[in-house]
This record gives sequence, C-alpha cells and structure tokens, in this order.
Amino acid sequence: MAKGKGPMIPGNMNNMMKQIQKMQKDMTDAQEKIEAENYEATAGGGAIKVVVNGKKELISIDLKPEIVDPDDIEMLQDLIMVAVNEAMKIADETMNKTMSKFTGGMNMPGLF
Repeated sequence: MAKGKGPMIPGNMNNMMKQIQKMQKDMTDAQEKIEAENYEATAGGGAIKVVVNGKKELISIDLKPEIVDPDDIEMLQDLIMVAVNEAMKIADETMNKTMSKFTGGMNMPGLF
C-alpha cells in the first residue's frame, strides 16, 4: 500500500458529501422559489382568468361579467375547470423543467 493513499478516500468522500449537500440545498431553494410563484391561465377567450401558485393552490378566479349566463351554468363550470387545469399544468411543467436540471432528466418519483 502506497503512502498517502489512505487519506485521499475520506477527503474525496467528504468533498462528495459537500457537493451532494449543496445540490440538495439548490434543489430545495429552486422548489421553494417555484412554489412561491404564481401561474396564470385563461379560458373563454380571456373571459376567465385563474391564478394558482406552485403549491397547486388556487389563488384567484377572475370572471368577466359577459361570461356569466344564468341559463348556461355548465359552460361556465367547464371553462373554469379548463382554466384551472391549464394553470396547474403550467405550474407542474415549470417544476419538472427546473428540477430536471438537477436530476439530469431522470424521472425520480416523489422527489418533487
């Protein structure tokens, strides 16, 4: 066994652990930033606007008066669902795109 090789392994492990800890912190910071952002989508030609945050919480719904037809509540409900689902999709895609920078594009269920 050559002299000096023993300490290299712990040093390399220590360095690798520091890199892993930094990556974990960077991932957590990125996830927190995305969760704090708002994502907006519209439906009905802009007559309905919804905003969700990165935690997939509905923040607001804005309806233009002309979209409210008491004789066609189903259309209004459908348009709201379309807008909410689109906003959630945008939030998901933003999270996935950002996190894939850390995972190298690997699908890691439960990570985020």
